[in-house]
Amino acid sequence: MTAPTPAAAPVPAPGPGPAPGPDSPAAPQGSYDAVIVGGGHNGLVAAAYLARAGRRVLLLERLGHTGGAAVSTSPFAGVDVRLSRYSYLVSLLPDTIVKDLGLRFAVRKRSISSYTPYATAHGGSGLLVGGGQDRTRASFAALTGSDREYDAWREFYGRTARAARRIFPTLTGPLPTRARLRALVDDDETWEMLVEQPIGAAVEKWFADDLVRGVVLTDALIGTFADAHDPGLAQNRCFLYHVIGGGTGDWDVPVGGMGALTTALAEAARAAGATLLTGHEVTRIETDGTRPEVTWRTTDGEGVVGARHVLVNASPQALAGLLGETPATPREAVVEGSQLKVNMVLTRLPRLRDRSVDPREAFSGTFHIAEGYGQLATAYAEAAAGRLPTAPPAEIYCHTLTDPSILGPEAAARGYQTLTLFGLHAPARLFTADPEGSRDALLRATLDQLDAVLDEPITDCLARDADGRPCVEAKSPLDLERELRLPGGHIFHRDLSFPFGEDTPDRADRADRPDRWGVSTGRPNVLLCGAGAVRGGGVSGVPGHNAAMSVLDGTAG
Repeated sequence: MTAPTPAAAPVPAPGPGPAPGPDSPAAPQGSYDAVIVGGGHNGLVAAAYLARAGRRVLLLERLGHTGGAAVSTSPFAGVDVRLSRYSYLVSLLPDTIVKDLGLRFAVRKRSISSYTPYATAHGGSGLLVGGGQDRTRASFAALTGSDREYDAWREFYGRTARAARRIFPTLTGPLPTRARLRALVDDDETWEMLVEQPIGAAVEKWFADDLVRGVVLTDALIGTFADAHDPGLAQNRCFLYHVIGGGTGDWDVPVGGMGALTTALAEAARAAGATLLTGHEVTRIETDGTRPEVTWRTTDGEGVVGARHVLVNASPQALAGLLGETPATPREAVVEGSQLKVNMVLTRLPRLRDRSVDPREAFSGTFHIAEGYGQLATAYAEAAAGRLPTAPPAEIYCHTLTDPSILGPEAAARGYQTLTLFGLHAPARLFTADPEGSRDALLRATLDQLDAVLDEPITDCLARDADGRPCVEAKSPLDLERELRLPGGHIFHRDLSFPFGEDTPDRADRADRPDRWGVSTGRPNVLLCGAGAVRGGGVSGVPGHNAAMSVLDGTAG
């Protein structure tokens, strides 16, 4: 069964609107068809689609630049390397958005999927996934002593790949019901393991080896604080989005860094006629059910602008604050992120204890550390009890092995490389008493886990900035909350939702239902176009696209 591509509103050619121009501190003039609050990648997607449709669009961004968490920066003085400082890989961005908006943006696939080192009686070895089926099969056999786990791996991910090909195209169409999406998947066993039962049950059913189980489970825990058997299924929702990305489950490297995407989006929005204003912080949204008004402030003062629609590229918690309301549900009221993000610049890649694999291969894919199944469970239990994990789980990759364009000429000539590390099971609650001390302690413990599989300390490979400091920076959830206003540092704004609506009488597939695109807020003419929308999370542009479609097809009111 092949899933049909859901119908989406047409994308007209660019129409009349305000003259395009650079980000400007000039005060907004008059009223607009749409005001977009927040200039992250989803807000930019919405702005570009609506402006191309001939709508008069104003985007207001608090910071001095657009891009939100999808930006490239050079954080180390005198080191010309543009890092994807926050978000760093692309999977969920549909090709249709890139094509519709004519974006000059590309991704590259990684030749190695993952490498997971482990200790042996004779030193070190590792599970390598990638480099061809024969090589991957041999790596599984060296770890487990047979082909059983490899065959299970192939069948398990064959199932998720078939589901991905059916589910992914629905993300940019009207929100399907649970029953409709289940029918599209057309495989009851796959649906049960992804949606109905804790993913830990499937992992334990399909795989016997602790290391293999851990590698599978990690996709359920990126930015999500949950146990494999959590009955709330937050881990399942996270796993589902990770394995359906692009219809293949591949996670690709953005050429030029993540900032290349948001730069292209901003250019597309301006070219279509949208007005993008940075340094404009929205402080209030008021609506009478017909025409909302948005209050903003800059260093020079305050103003109000009216609009037919307001699209909010901020968290549901921030939206409630702008409306002067309390969060509508417990899911919105208590939110916390659960990750440690570390950026490093190296003079060279470190040597591995496992001499059978080239570090250039090991670090080009996802390099897992302390992510065995038992280790993940222990780290979760420790963090849930209020303690920093003693063996913090994390995964690492080297952007520059796939895309060296982020290196400046001097860094490239010196052979510099970057490492991006994403740590798991680091909930915000662990940092509140001592934000800097706890972050530094977790960073040390995480790098110790990395050193345990290296033949030399990672600190020996770190480049130095212009002031002689090592080129390493760490961001806890509290840092992300302070810098990007992510609630509790949650990279998805709140726990992810399944990409469907429940099967209730008001969920009939009516073309005029207000929540047809999964972006409704319950307030007339006010839509959510950020990561907290249904089918939000990750660098996808999907909520921005869907909010724009809701405006264009009239279901936004």
